[in-house]
Amino acid sequence: MARKAAIIGGGVIGGGWAARFLLNGWDVAVFDPDPEAPRKVGEVIANARKALPALSDIPMPAEGRLSFVGTVTEAVEGAAYIQESVSERLDLKHRVFALIQQAAAPGTPIGSSTSGFKPSELQQGAADPGVIFVAHPFNPVYLLPLAEVVPSARSDAKVIEAAKDILREIGMFPLHVRKEIDAHIADRFLEAVWREALWLVKDGVATTEEIDEAIRMGFGLRWGQMGLFETYRVAGGEAGMKHFMAQFGPCLTWPWTKLMDVPEFNDELVDLIAGQSNAQSGHHTIRELERIRDSNLIGFLRALKERNWGAGRVLREHDERRQAAFHAGAPDGMPLKMAEMQVLPGWIDYNGHMTESRYLFCASEVCDAFLRLIGAGMDYVAAGHSYYTAETHIRHLDEAKLGDRVTGTLQVVKADEKRIHSFIRLSVGDRPVATVEQMLLHVDMKAGRACAAAPEVLALLSPIAAAHAGLPLPEGAGRAVGQKK
Repeated sequence: MARKAAIIGGGVIGGGWAARFLLNGWDVAVFDPDPEAPRKVGEVIANARKALPALSDIPMPAEGRLSFVGTVTEAVEGAAYIQESVSERLDLKHRVFALIQQAAAPGTPIGSSTSGFKPSELQQGAADPGVIFVAHPFNPVYLLPLAEVVPSARSDAKVIEAAKDILREIGMFPLHVRKEIDAHIADRFLEAVWREALWLVKDGVATTEEIDEAIRMGFGLRWGQMGLFETYRVAGGEAGMKHFMAQFGPCLTWPWTKLMDVPEFNDELVDLIAGQSNAQSGHHTIRELERIRDSNLIGFLRALKERNWGAGRVLREHDERRQAAFHAGAPDGMPLKMAEMQVLPGWIDYNGHMTESRYLFCASEVCDAFLRLIGAGMDYVAAGHSYYTAETHIRHLDEAKLGDRVTGTLQVVKADEKRIHSFIRLSVGDRPVATVEQMLLHVDMKAGRACAAAPEVLALLSPIAAAHAGLPLPEGAGRAVGQKK
């Protein structure tokens, strides 16, 4: 039975939390008095369904059950984790925590999405302050892994560790902030950059678009994969950080920035910033901008994942944990669901259907996911062994069109220490669109000849092959080209 997460507050952040838990197999109950909350949260989850699976190299778990409830009590009853994401008003948060703790099970972690309040402030007047802490995410919550976990001196250390384990389980990176401080770590940094950006616009030095270009064309790309200090360490050359500090340290006393000087916040400044922002991005709706953002983040995060670096390392470790959970249970004797893909514009031919090469690409994604599952992924290849495709036979059964979700399953027809005879089905819903039958041969790459797979690979492959041995031979297996039905 799926565990339950309660989300209190269904705005952009609350909707992102709901999506992150839901798509990782948790049941989710959302409370928000706004009558538009189901629509707003539903739109965030719809974006997440298109985006989050693209970061995973193994099938996502079965989606949990989403419900919208009328009271805080209904939301938190039976919940194993509670996330508060209401407006940044301390009095409102205190009232919400009081309602939560009237109904929640003792010891249930209660995270707050607050970007500014300290946990000791949130805990004031609480029935059980030890379970309330800051779990500050970044938008979009369903894609970006960071969650700043901030306890106070009154926090229960066991609850904090349990909460961090839950966040890792749903693919996040819990950054434990050791000392509570207003706005935590990341937003303090962002606030300094934001303040300087407002001055640059107000003083006519740059427009909103020019500032964004400076970030996304330059240092933003470095920060996205190395952060600040590692970037500056590299900037110091072979002498490293010490040289960088000696060279640029004196600049800290120069009047380059206005970090401690705040421009007057008035209608003139608001209109100036909003007007430039509308000129820069007003031709896109917010939903369009979200989808563009998600698509770009997926590409960036996938590149980092391939290199096991930065946020990509979190994604890879999340896959590995879920693979371990798969291996912990015996195969159920059914074809393995190995990949879910969406037909993209570049996959379409002149007839408006998915082009032939993309059927093979989809089958390759399924096969690669299976090889990773049995421990024969890229690390195994780097060590000098690999499965080579010796033979492939594809049947085109139906059409896949733009936007269709293609599911790939794999059945092991037969396997021994050197060979895997597999049968892949590609389907759109319940409709099969193609089958791909393959013979894979295990090869010692240095010697250039077939050899037995490593014992640890066979230990993962054999139970699956044994479970699939009881399945009937797939319809179409063994066919030759042009053979009559």
